[in-house]
Amino acid sequence: MHDKRHGPIAADRFSENERAAVYKAIYTRRDVRDQFLPKPIPDDILMRVLDAAHHAPSVGFMQPWNFILISDPERKREVHSAFARANDEAKAMFSDERQALYASLKLEGILKAPVNICITCDRTRGGRVVLGRTHNRQMDLYSTVCAVQNLWLAARAEGIGVGWVSIYHDADMRRILGIPEHVEIVAYLCVGYVDELYKAPELEQRGWRKRLPLDELVFVDGWNGCNDGEPVNSDRPRPDQAGASPATPSISD
Repeated sequence: MHDKRHGPIAADRFSENERAAVYKAIYTRRDVRDQFLPKPIPDDILMRVLDAAHHAPSVGFMQPWNFILISDPERKREVHSAFARANDEAKAMFSDERQALYASLKLEGILKAPVNICITCDRTRGGRVVLGRTHNRQMDLYSTVCAVQNLWLAARAEGIGVGWVSIYHDADMRRILGIPEHVEIVAYLCVGYVDELYKAPELEQRGWRKRLPLDELVFVDGWNGCNDGEPVNSDRPRPDQAGASPATPSISD
């Protein structure tokens, strides 16, 4: 799936079919919650997807990630219980008119997905001084997020669904999985085959939030999207959007 040569790789443009496949993976990737099938993922395919994640870009080539694979039913039940407690707390944070919709949303597939993967960032990897982190200390975390996205796109190409669970207390997850203090939890993913994917993100289809227009998010030569101290692409309606309603709070994509 990837070039193992030590020599130069031609920087030629992909063929039309190859480009179409890359963009198809990007545009049809979905956050899967309830469509998981019980079919197990063969070891060679799972390792291929993990290898794609391992080939993500990382600042200073530090490769700060680790992948904790969780398939034990009891361990998954512990994680699910931690999610359920945090989810009850999260529901109360939204306005009354949003709580009913929030309660109806399926926000995880922890028990249904055959495999859960916790992706972590070892913040000590590479030593105290790491190329690229001398002034921007968060770059190891950002690098790990690139590994998450590589995994997600590779999984999509394999017909495997991925769901990102973010509603839990960090201390609960550390206790359940035995994660040391110097290691940061970046993503908890539910992974498995699916019978179908939504044509659009589920939260968009359910009316939680719409996709923002790209032209509101692209600035040129600096931050030029401010209007009266707020970005023009913020939840506050712009002056040229008279009568527009503010965007609703977001859970995840």
